[in-house]
Amino acid sequence: MARDSTATKQRILDAATVEFAAHGLAGARVDRVAERAGANKQLIYAYFGSKERLFDTTLATHLERFIEAVPFDADDLPGYAAAMFDFGVAHPDLLRLLQWHTLERPGELTRMEQNHHSTRRKLAALAEAQAAGRVDNTLPPAELLAVVLAVARAYDDPAPTSMDVRRASVATAVRRLVTPGPEPSR
Repeated sequence: MARDSTATKQRILDAATVEFAAHGLAGARVDRVAERAGANKQLIYAYFGSKERLFDTTLATHLERFIEAVPFDADDLPGYAAAMFDFGVAHPDLLRLLQWHTLERPGELTRMEQNHHSTRRKLAALAEAQAAGRVDNTLPPAELLAVVLAVARAYDDPAPTSMDVRRASVATAVRRLVTPGPEPSR
């Protein structure tokens, strides 16, 4: 019987998502990924080369999903932050995967092609919105984006009164951050 390599790779990535989200790179075991995926360990190495590349590929797969699910709009950064918050609440395993990746593979995320291109587009859109006066220009685009991303990830620490209240707080914080105000008097 011929193997369906696409389906097998997907099963491996699904199993790797669970394993890496729970244990990170250092604690993950390829044996457990293989068992959960119904594949042998050698096949995982044949498809992905190493545990590190499997980790990177797993995150890259989910980055594509996130980028498609949460469109960026420089003119509605509160809406973008709220949509990111919603995505994180709906997919906490993917946020844990991202956190593990950031801790254990520093700098790799910025080198991932889809993240690199997505970030460049976001920074260009922010710079254009700031230049047009639609978004406060106190912070440079890269710093503004970093703060918006950090605020949007504030879904569980400290524990929210309710998720609706926390979501509204995220949107309000970003709105206050990006809404242009009067020029300070000098």
